[in-house]
Amino acid sequence: MALQRLDNQSARRLFLDRHALLEQPAGPAKGADLLALIQRLGFVQLDSINTVARAHDVILYSRRPGYRAKHLKQLYERDRGLFEHWTHDAAMIPMGFYPHWHLRFQRDTELLRNRWRNWRRDGFEAQFETVLNHVRDHGPVSSSDLGKDEKKGSGGWWDWHPSKTALEFLWRSGALTVVGREGFQKRYDLTERVIDEHLRPGTSCDATATINWLCSAAMDRLGFATSGELAAFWDTASPAEAKLWCAEQLRLGELEEIEIQQADGKLRKVFARPGTVESTAELGPAPGRMRVLSPFDPALRDRKRAERLFGFHYRIEVFTPAPKRQYGYYVFPLLEGTRLVGRIDMKADRDVGVLRVTAVWPERDVKWSLPRTKRLEAELDRVARFAGLSRVSFADGWLR
Repeated sequence: MALQRLDNQSARRLFLDRHALLEQPAGPAKGADLLALIQRLGFVQLDSINTVARAHDVILYSRRPGYRAKHLKQLYERDRGLFEHWTHDAAMIPMGFYPHWHLRFQRDTELLRNRWRNWRRDGFEAQFETVLNHVRDHGPVSSSDLGKDEKKGSGGWWDWHPSKTALEFLWRSGALTVVGREGFQKRYDLTERVIDEHLRPGTSCDATATINWLCSAAMDRLGFATSGELAAFWDTASPAEAKLWCAEQLRLGELEEIEIQQADGKLRKVFARPGTVESTAELGPAPGRMRVLSPFDPALRDRKRAERLFGFHYRIEVFTPAPKRQYGYYVFPLLEGTRLVGRIDMKADRDVGVLRVTAVWPERDVKWSLPRTKRLEAELDRVARFAGLSRVSFADGWLR
């Protein structure tokens, strides 16, 4: 029996819909509405680079132009609607998901203890009780409050002092919870003082139930996926566990196999909920306006998936030496309709209130017309206001 098939345009529309990018960027962007958006996405990745605005802020702004950074801070630090932990990287996660992180705490405990011992992070385990007692007695702390008599390094993750390493370990393993940030420095408190008791799963963990939730929630947010893509979404279930889950759900009729047409026309076999192919007929058209996306946008997190679906090859070059960069230090993808039409190198010059555009690179198959330039200018005017800047400036020869 032939598998049902999604053509490339339908697959793109479904994927963008699940990432809140198929609808017009509009709507309320604080409190319960902001929480609902983050629940829909699953999480929002954190990143410290601030060439225009931080990644998590750009992710939320691109979907809700009324969003401002203070709204996330209030939801996180005041309302406790979110907690901070790891998926594939550090992220803001809806507080209601917290019970499903106990498995992550268990696995990080074993993984990091062995990894950091191998990395010669000598002395961090001996600091556990000292750190916990200090937090218990003094309240929330940052790494700068501890280890004052310890040798300090450069501040990079590879050069943490023992108390900083202990703080991070106790957070990753669940004993501590991050309660906020000053600048971009985390503040930690005891988990029992931060997380409501009904959300804390205690000492036991139902791994089967957690893996079921992780895989099911990933499928809901991806629309269609291989078992490997489901495992990678939260990065807690292993590829083998996700593969077994898919096989069982297929047997129960909760999943079916379909084919997705990729950007190059090739077909790829994936799993989807029954009725997924038919549901795409109900999706509306994509907005025509251009949008600047964060390099860490959920729709681009899986670079290989984005390349297969959109034909868009993207690699961030912040760690690439300048002479070897193909584009730039921190280049933003440009979304228009269902197409990733190019990328832009730009930076906020806060001293004079200007968003400076160095270059725009259209994709090979994109004709950069005057109307497209107008759409870009309109979007950059919006981004500049969001970043607290007064105007946009284009360098000579910006269109590459």
